[in-house]
Amino acid sequence: MDVFSATDAKREFGEMLMRAQKAPVGVTRNGKPIAVIVSEIEYQALKLQALRAALIEGEQSGDAGRLDMQTIKAKAMRKAGLNG
Repeated sequence: MDVFSATDAKREFGEMLMRAQKAPVGVTRNGKPIAVIVSEIEYQALKLQALRAALIEGEQSGDAGRLDMQTIKAKAMRKAGLNG
């Protein structure tokens, strides 16, 4: 994974976006990781994967109870590491 400092990411934003179309790009501040930039296609795939995992877990629990799409989405986003 390519990694840009926050300063370089700001200065070379276009280049960073081009690289993110091919693979995730890390961003650091003071040498510590703070973000990962991914393409829209990869982001959508990650969201779909998390939703599928949450649905499978719900089916396997045997007690789905009341199905609430907002709860399902929130759980999937948490599993994906997103703040949902």
